[in-house]
Amino acid sequence: MITKETGRGANRLMVGILFLAASTIALLTGPPVQAHTGTGTVSGFQSGLAHPFFGLDHLLAMLAVGIWGAQMGGRPVWTLPMTFPIIMALGGLFGMSGFSLPHVEMGIAVSVLALGSAIACAWKPAEWLALGLIAVFAIFHGYAHGVELPRSADPASYAAGFVIATGLIHVVGIGIGLLLGGLFHGRVAQGLGTGIALAGLYFAVPRVS
Repeated sequence: MITKETGRGANRLMVGILFLAASTIALLTGPPVQAHTGTGTVSGFQSGLAHPFFGLDHLLAMLAVGIWGAQMGGRPVWTLPMTFPIIMALGGLFGMSGFSLPHVEMGIAVSVLALGSAIACAWKPAEWLALGLIAVFAIFHGYAHGVELPRSADPASYAAGFVIATGLIHVVGIGIGLLLGGLFHGRVAQGLGTGIALAGLYFAVPRVS
């Protein structure tokens, strides 16, 4: 017998598959990343586009934002992934301007640990609280991107690249969250969150030794 709960689970699974398929196609058909530096557009936009994929701590945090939003459901499915890139761009401007922000690497490690823990515990706080946490974490991630701006890069192109890449990673995270959220009452998603939290702990430990 097909119940309403079963139907909702099937719909959630289908939406998750579509999200993953669409985001994978977008990633595979995007412009190729070139390692050399050339014009401001190449070394700016494409460097920014590639940068989030080359740091596991950045990648896990951005995936976790999408997974957590999907897990929370409702408005956070889109408000969390929209807020992170916007605030991250602001943090990037701080980094590019030479503004000094202490404990950036620790802040990034804590963001991975906290976001993974939120998923592992299936924590569903008030939306304003979740957005506040996301905003704080985004500042640290954006600052790190801004500081690592290539010398020959155009700042605006570079910022556009890493914001777009972040959005794509969020979409993948949403797809994963929707896909796993209906499996074994969300236990699989929580297990993934535990793994992300442990990675965050690993990133943090060397920085306090």
